[in-house]
Formats: sequence, C-alpha cells, structure tokens
Amino acid sequence: MQALPLDPLSFAVCAALVGLCVGSFLNVVIHRLPLMLERRWQDEVAEMRGESQPDTPRLGLATPRSRCPHCGHQITALENVPLVSYLFLRGRCGHCGARISARYPFVEVVTAALSFAVAWHFGFGWQSAAGLFFVWAMVALTFIDLDTFLLPDDITLPLLWLGLAFNLAGIFVPIGTAVIGAMAGYLSLWSVFWLFKLATGKEGMGYGDFKLLAAIGAFLGWKALPAVILLSSVVGAVVGIGLMVFARHGRETPIPFGPYLAIAGVLALFFGASLNARFFPL
Repeated sequence: MQALPLDPLSFAVCAALVGLCVGSFLNVVIHRLPLMLERRWQDEVAEMRGESQPDTPRLGLATPRSRCPHCGHQITALENVPLVSYLFLRGRCGHCGARISARYPFVEVVTAALSFAVAWHFGFGWQSAAGLFFVWAMVALTFIDLDTFLLPDDITLPLLWLGLAFNLAGIFVPIGTAVIGAMAGYLSLWSVFWLFKLATGKEGMGYGDFKLLAAIGAFLGWKALPAVILLSSVVGAVVGIGLMVFARHGRETPIPFGPYLAIAGVLALFFGASLNARFFPL
C-alpha cells in the first residue's frame, strides 16, 4: 500500500482489479434495483388503496443469493469470481449448461477499464476516489436506462450530493462552481423539457435526465456542461439516426438519453478542460 502513491501503474492495476469486483456488484444493481423500485411502488399504491399485498420473498441487493435464471441453481462463490468464472465456465451455467449473458462480463470489463483510466489519469489521491465513484455510477445508470428507461433517484440524487461534498474541498472545481453546475444542469434540461412539451404536447425526456445532468454539474462544474450537452446530443443523434436507418426504429420509438449523458460525462471527466479550450474558449 505504501508503494501505490509512488507507482502509478501499480495503483492503476489495483484500481482495475477493484473495478472488476465493483462491476460484478453493478450487475446486481442493474438487474435488481428496478425490480426493487417496482415492488416499492406497488406497495405504496396498495397502501394508498387500502389493499393488502401478498407476502413475497424479500428482495434486496444482497438477498436472496444470485441464481441461474434457467434452473434456479444458486451461484457459488467460485462461480461468482468476476470475469474469471465466466471464462472458466465458458459462458455457461455450471449446473444446467444454459448460456450466461455476455453482458455480465462486459459490464465488469468496462468498469475495470474505466477504473484503470481514472487511476492512471488522476493518480493516487482524492481526485481518483471521486472519479471512481463517478464512473461507477455512470456505468450503472447507463445500463439501467437502456433496460428500463429509468434513471433511479436512488443513484442520481446521492451522486449529486456526493459531487458537492467532494467539491467542498475543491477536488475538481470550487464549491461555488459545483453548486451553479448542479443548478444549471437541472434547469437547462428542465427548460428544454417544457419548451418541447409546450410546442408539441409531448414529453421529450424524463425527469431523471435533469437529475443526472445536475449530478454531472455538481462533480465537474458549470463550465463542463456545454461540452456534456453537445457531446450527448451529437452521440444521441448519430445513434438515433443509425437505429432508424439500420434497425428500422420508428420516429415515435423512444430512445433513452441517459446513456449519452453518462458517456459525455465520463468524457468530460477526462477531457473537459481541453474540450472547453477548443470549442468553448469564452
């Protein structure tokens, strides 16, 4: 541990290994958190109506233990080693042989790669700690939004407050810049939402997008927001056009915007200063 501050490569490799383990946990979050929210909403609706909810097994991030969705086999510790178990089992359940989705190791590898990049870019210190929490949250939000069109408050709001807390010490930007970033991030997309709704009578995006951009602003400050909005809009437009041309998505088919905001936020974390200097010099 004493050598980590002096050896950037060792620190980055350790961060990548931690990222692999965190990626395994994020797979659980991506799968279970929307189910937990749905169950919570059902309980609240039933309580408002005075209805009794049937007794169901408790669902949390830690319980019950992970099982094969095909045969119900409980995943053992040896079968749950990030990436290694997937490769050893050749992508199949060790009990029934059913194929395991390749997205599980993909999330682990992406999380590990981003963790390595953060540690290598910022070095040993609080900036790396803040950056790791930031990219881990972006990974979880990206895949949850792709699956469910949700950006849960359980992640976006703590992320916003965490960004402000880190910047109390000026980890990325002064606290004033972070507060303005959170305000401007929320209000900018909130304004776009209402202008679009007043013009078309339709909702163009969800409230989770406002909160995600506010969290990015709380971490990176208001000066990063133009680059984030530009990057996310360009990537979203390119992907949307590609889906319409190649996947035959209709114009009325919704596309989640959260993943593009998250990708742009990660890019701004690494390259925000150079992007601003090149495209937004004023």
